[in-house]
Amino acid sequence: MALPSILVSFVGGLALLLYGLSLSAEALKDTMGGRLGASMTRVLKSRSLSACLGGLLTALVQSSNAITVILVGLARTQAISVAQAIPLLLGANMGATLTVQLIAFNFYAYSPLIIAIGFFIASYARRKRVKSIGTSILGFGFIFLGLYLLTTGLRPISAYPWVREGLLILQDWPLPVMIVSAILTAVLHSCAATLGIAIALGSEGILTLQNAIPIVLGANIGTCATAGMASLHGPVEGKRVAVAHVLIKLLGVAILVPFMVPFTDYLTGMTQTLPRQIANVHTLFNLGLLVLFLPVSPFLANGVTRWVTAPPSEEDLSRPKYLDQKLLNVPAVALEQATRESLRMATIVREMLYDTKRLLIPENNRVGMRKIKQREEMVDHLNREIKLYLIKLSPGLSEKESARKMTLINFISHLENIGDIIDDNLLELGEKKIEEGARFSEAGLTELHLFHHSVCQDFDEVVAAFETDQKERAQQVIEGRASFHQRVYEMRAAHIERLHQGASQTIASSAIHLDFITHFARIRSHITAIAHTLVEEE
Repeated sequence: MALPSILVSFVGGLALLLYGLSLSAEALKDTMGGRLGASMTRVLKSRSLSACLGGLLTALVQSSNAITVILVGLARTQAISVAQAIPLLLGANMGATLTVQLIAFNFYAYSPLIIAIGFFIASYARRKRVKSIGTSILGFGFIFLGLYLLTTGLRPISAYPWVREGLLILQDWPLPVMIVSAILTAVLHSCAATLGIAIALGSEGILTLQNAIPIVLGANIGTCATAGMASLHGPVEGKRVAVAHVLIKLLGVAILVPFMVPFTDYLTGMTQTLPRQIANVHTLFNLGLLVLFLPVSPFLANGVTRWVTAPPSEEDLSRPKYLDQKLLNVPAVALEQATRESLRMATIVREMLYDTKRLLIPENNRVGMRKIKQREEMVDHLNREIKLYLIKLSPGLSEKESARKMTLINFISHLENIGDIIDDNLLELGEKKIEEGARFSEAGLTELHLFHHSVCQDFDEVVAAFETDQKERAQQVIEGRASFHQRVYEMRAAHIERLHQGASQTIASSAIHLDFITHFARIRSHITAIAHTLVEEE
């Protein structure tokens, strides 16, 4: 076979291999649904269990790159710490070896049958999860077909003397082989693809085990590139996770190199077939990393934290803290991060609402009003950023995820409306009260304080219901609406009665007093609307 034909078979086989890996990973990720996000953010206290979780998730989605990028994203938003991420990383590295072990099986002859089965399930299944499983099977069929093309395409080059001579020379130069393998893995964004090529070469006798081991080690180092790219822009926490990932791989290689000869002999004794030996190198290397670094992961995390430091800077509260664009490809995780950002927005609105108490007292001053105004600008900015983030999530959401997205949009919209009422109406009343020197009667001031406290309590209750997903707490807020309106009526009646009695302070501040009641009642209406949204969420 001429070199152009060999090149065509190689490129075509590699393309099929990469497409199959991508198709299978995306389909399995869809199959996981929201459980992937829930699992990644439910970090366990036990390092061993965290490593098991990382391995399981990677084995299920067939992509350690996806898991490491998610971990970097979660660290960037401070959802997890570096110490919590390292055991998950070690487990993810171990889980990724399953794909290479599967590739090492000689299923090439069955690839058309696997493709047919996957296509049939993906085309005719009615349930989305079953369709995703069929698509995953289809992806594995393409992987084996791609390996078959690689194998048959590369077979003729073993006849070229310069190929074997070159490989013999490379046995004495493992470092350049390792570097090339790392670069290839970084370019392909897939360790499995690089090792698939090595397995194809090994199955035709083109590679030896001595040549293959540097390829495996280089491919493992190359997997750090994706996480490194994901951490380039953003908070220092994400960079620390990426640095920890690189350090683990490099230290593992450095530790293994002096024991290369006994390691090679041990692999040769395990099995005689080179494809399986290559897969075993990958598995044993990552198992070694797990055994070596899991017990010392807290010390490694402390070292990385001290080494990778953040420049001192003042925190901008209006800047989103938890919204990471890298997490948009995993909707469940992105929705959880948007929920955290929405709760942060709710905290700012809560501070505004509680600070409006100062508007009622005689000593009210404009300094406190300016602070409320600044927070309202933060709320407007966060509302806009969260909505833009959620809009980007629209494609490919499940019904449950779509319902959650709408709940979040409604929640932050009502929060913004509450902020607008405080800014546009209550601050204006506070300004008017200062200019006119108005004072409330003792009875009227007491009523307003109690009324304000009641509204704040209802706000806290509905935010707690949102945070804990306790619909019964939201229902209690709804059921309290009737008694709240009755209270509004009684407060207005009491105020009118004081007017009839001729209380001078009541007469002077009457309009402001009634307007405070009106606007606090409007805020309560938005609180009730949030409660309805939570109760009605599917």
